[in-house]
Amino acid sequence: MAKRDYYEILGVPRNASADEIKKAYRKVALKYHPDRNQGDKQAEEKFKEAAEAYEVLSDPQKRARYDQYGHAGVDPGQGFGGHGGGMSMEDIFRNFGDIFGGGFDPFESFFGSGGRGQGTRSRGKRGSNLRIKVKLNLREVAEGAHKTLRVKKQLVCPTCSGSGAKDSSSIGKCSACGGSGVIRKVQSTILGHMQTTTTCYQCNGSGQQIIKKCSTCSGLGTVYGEETIQVDFPPGVQEGMQLSMSGKGNAGEQGGPPGDLIIQIELEKHPELEIDGHNVIYNLQISFVDAVLGAKVEVPTIDGKAKFTIPPGTQAGKVFRLNGKGLPSVNGYGRGDQLILISVYTPTHITAEERKLLEKLRESENFKPRPGQKAEKSFFERMRDIFAE
Repeated sequence: MAKRDYYEILGVPRNASADEIKKAYRKVALKYHPDRNQGDKQAEEKFKEAAEAYEVLSDPQKRARYDQYGHAGVDPGQGFGGHGGGMSMEDIFRNFGDIFGGGFDPFESFFGSGGRGQGTRSRGKRGSNLRIKVKLNLREVAEGAHKTLRVKKQLVCPTCSGSGAKDSSSIGKCSACGGSGVIRKVQSTILGHMQTTTTCYQCNGSGQQIIKKCSTCSGLGTVYGEETIQVDFPPGVQEGMQLSMSGKGNAGEQGGPPGDLIIQIELEKHPELEIDGHNVIYNLQISFVDAVLGAKVEVPTIDGKAKFTIPPGTQAGKVFRLNGKGLPSVNGYGRGDQLILISVYTPTHITAEERKLLEKLRESENFKPRPGQKAEKSFFERMRDIFAE
């Protein structure tokens, strides 16, 4: 099923400000929160959908990629890997502190225990995001590519399964909150005594702490190692584009959720072709004779060699177009062209016989510039005309 537009999900226009997006998400999140709609799977899906939309639109870089490329620019499931898995409920609730301010969860105030239930919050610290660079050649960009990446990162400790504890009996109640997972404070204000409830700083809301640490990871729950990750790159990705794979970054400490893997695209330099957006440019150098008489040549393209006819009287700086021989759009909307820029080679050393022939040609009226004849347009003027078509 095709995903809905993120702006439509939050009910905001495409030019909405960051504050408008935040307010809209708060409204939708409150409406569809699982605590208010217990047992309603449709409401839960809308709650997750809104969280995913906010996660993208609240990040300037992700929002820019979404505005340009749609879901394919930000969602691993739309082609940038397909193994990300999206946001979990753990991720969504973790963001609520930022939305409602200072770790405050409105559902703890509305429903007492917080709805999530004690122990559902991860005890550990979320893993950091990991950034890597992947090089693709022009053929891989044009056709898409499947890559197997070996990524060095923090992995879940195999001995303690990421808990950081020696064994199950080595986990006890948190000394800071007494196992409740929250810290309650009473403050005196002009309105009277007010109680505030915040997530425990020591156990991160789990109500537990490690008594005896795992000897393999020294209590962190992670070890340094290597993971093999399969990534599918869709056709049309461009230089500098960043792809995100949720949950494929460094493992979290003491059972915390993993970070994300950010993949930055780099294009390998082609020996003959240059890239300009979705268009490919080839500089074709021809002889003076071929420019005058015309010729049939072969030019390199992304798909291999292509035959091309140079018409008689071709001027230096002329630009020809091979329709559809460029790179595809990442959204699948058409394909760019290949532009062939003509440059005429002028020999620097000639024989005596060649000089005599050229001297004769110099006297020919056909080889003399005509009075009042306008100079050919520059390359940049021709390129401007082509892109204006």
